[in-house]
Amino acid sequence: MRKAKCPALGMIAAIALSTNSWAADWSGPWTEMASDGTLSVRIAVAAGKACPEATADGIDLPMAPRAGADDAFPVVVCEARAPAATRQLIVGDAPAPVLPSEIRRIVIVGDTGCRLEGRAIQDCNDPEAWPFATIARRAASRKPDLVIHVGDYYYRETACPVNRKGCAGSSYGDNWATWQVDFFEPAAPLLAAAPWVIVRGNHELCRRGGRGWFRLLDPHPAPLDCTDRTDPFRLHIGGLDLLWFDGADADDFTASAAKVATYAAQLAGLLAAAPPHAWLITHRPIWALAQGDIAGANLNATEQGAIHGQVPPGLDLVVSGHLHDFTSYEFGPDRPAQLLVGDSGDTMLELGKTPLTGAEIDGMRVVSGFALKRFGYFLMETTAGAWDGTLYGSDDAVLAHCQLRGRSLECGPAPAQ
Repeated sequence: MRKAKCPALGMIAAIALSTNSWAADWSGPWTEMASDGTLSVRIAVAAGKACPEATADGIDLPMAPRAGADDAFPVVVCEARAPAATRQLIVGDAPAPVLPSEIRRIVIVGDTGCRLEGRAIQDCNDPEAWPFATIARRAASRKPDLVIHVGDYYYRETACPVNRKGCAGSSYGDNWATWQVDFFEPAAPLLAAAPWVIVRGNHELCRRGGRGWFRLLDPHPAPLDCTDRTDPFRLHIGGLDLLWFDGADADDFTASAAKVATYAAQLAGLLAAAPPHAWLITHRPIWALAQGDIAGANLNATEQGAIHGQVPPGLDLVVSGHLHDFTSYEFGPDRPAQLLVGDSGDTMLELGKTPLTGAEIDGMRVVSGFALKRFGYFLMETTAGAWDGTLYGSDDAVLAHCQLRGRSLECGPAPAQ
């Protein structure tokens, strides 16, 4: 496995980060779930400044550097952990989000960055063309108990073309300035609203945004080297069971024996004795149809090979992004439903013309499928024995309704107003 060196990193868990102005004059923390099930608070401070003081339920919570400053990341990333049952987190003089005893409202977003990649150019300065800041603000107003981001934060890989006003002046490359404008600045209201579960996307692989990923967001104890595969883990929080899986490097259309074996071993431990009504969260969908120029192709070949024969009866749902729209697949009682929320910022892809309902994916037909090409975010709210979902557009219009009951996932367009 090819590795690219990353700077030495410290410990992990949840985060409070910042823009350049925040680094000089810190203003507000946010929280992320760590791989060991604790809360973690992180903040980026200007080089040379001390990490702020923090408390958890009134008890001192020492913050320590997770990553030092360098030319690409001229800030020190500070971090502290607290028990998941913490009821009050204070960093400096500001409160940080904590978990409720029961999670009843979840915002899901994915594929949020603005694409600057060779000839694939998005107008990052136009909130209509790249609406993530608006989406984050509107999603925060829903007062979620938890936010799940299904991956792909970093998209500004190459320079904006000369004379392209829509993205003029944008930073690019895996550095602090780019991570600020692509993620932390627009996401700030939502980061302040609730703890997050952060999933790695293929844009955070070592050859792309890996340095920023491990320095800023990765939920594991920080490694000395950047690696394209990290260990899965389980979260039991507020009555919700989440199985976190890093499939960022899983090839969509080929399935090498080595990768399948590696991922199969990881999934075996993750899925063993999965509790009832668990959700698997991973960036690349396990069972889906591709879009755009390759619409209708079956993916993900690697993950399908790895999970074959290992799907536990307690697994109800797979939550993913990667494909740039909103899509739901129900396969009936013999396979978990698949939900895709990849519509929160990056350039949308054209939907395939093949009807989803009745399509065959990895040897099983889709009982009910729904897809919509619109920017937005997804809100899930628990009800008696089920989850009700609402897809909101970037203008906060209601676009679709869903209900998840066991492995049954029924989605459809909202009635015309």
